[in-house]
Amino acid sequence: MNFRIAAARPQDAGIVVDLVRQLAEYETLSHLVVATEDQVRDELFGPRPVIECVLGWEGDSAGAQAVGFALYFHNFSTFLARRGIYLEDLFVVPAARGRGYGKALLRHVARLALERECGRFEWSVLDWNQPAIDFYRAMGAQVLPDWRICRVTGDALARLGADA
Repeated sequence: MNFRIAAARPQDAGIVVDLVRQLAEYETLSHLVVATEDQVRDELFGPRPVIECVLGWEGDSAGAQAVGFALYFHNFSTFLARRGIYLEDLFVVPAARGRGYGKALLRHVARLALERECGRFEWSVLDWNQPAIDFYRAMGAQVLPDWRICRVTGDALARLGADA
């Protein structure tokens, strides 16, 4: 099969949302997905874009289907005084796994980090997702045991922000 990686375009926002929903289903987190096509399009291509996305396409140009994506954004390391790339999501549809597409998407974003002179390329992985942990380790990633993600959303975010 023919595989290519291309930056998402405004007309691909619906495809991105569909792949996000498939990822959420795989992670049994579908109940958390509220993203809409318009929101994703605005965050990717609006006046102040905050995310970037590449799609993995399988097949020839006439009948290509999106079979995976990598969605990422820049973060910053105060210790390095350099920006980095944070991979928010990497996903390949189950039917297309085992063909090297996940590796190609991960390498693509790593290449962007090098071209942009980033000091880090990092992401999170769910602790139960052993296939993903094994995949990332095989790609050279170090899974950090001593870091935990902190998150404030909804009412807790409103309370925290109101005290400012």
